[in-house]
Amino acid sequence: MRHAIALAACFISLPCWGSIDPAPADRERARVHALQMVGVKYRYGGRSPETGFDCSGLVAHVFKRAWGIALPARTDALKTIGRAVRHRDLQPGDLVFYNTRNRPFSHVGIYIGDGQFLHAPRTGAKVRVERVETAYWRSRFNGARRLDPPTF
Repeated sequence: MRHAIALAACFISLPCWGSIDPAPADRERARVHALQMVGVKYRYGGRSPETGFDCSGLVAHVFKRAWGIALPARTDALKTIGRAVRHRDLQPGDLVFYNTRNRPFSHVGIYIGDGQFLHAPRTGAKVRVERVETAYWRSRFNGARRLDPPTF
């Protein structure tokens, strides 16, 4: 379907570059699925909206629903997938990592755009959106990874 749209664009005098990059739409799908989880309670080891999420369980759930891919539900495994992204180059759907337990890469969230990320913070809290530029998060930032959406 995407190729048909690109081909149609060529015939109706729109700019034609051979194909349309599907990544923005796929990244938007990840962002939308992530935002649907706002308000779900935190639960250590949690992997579903019914029982609650921990940070890595939230990430695994969102990408399973958005892209149909199975990601590891452990932060130490997530830190090695995809490719590294600089803080200033973040795009919706990028994984953002933080040192929240005196251990690098001990927390993960999903960048949703406009300087914000979504995460499952801690026991007693709920999945929420926060600013990446607050002093707390900026000082604990360990890196970001970009996953490529599957091609169909």
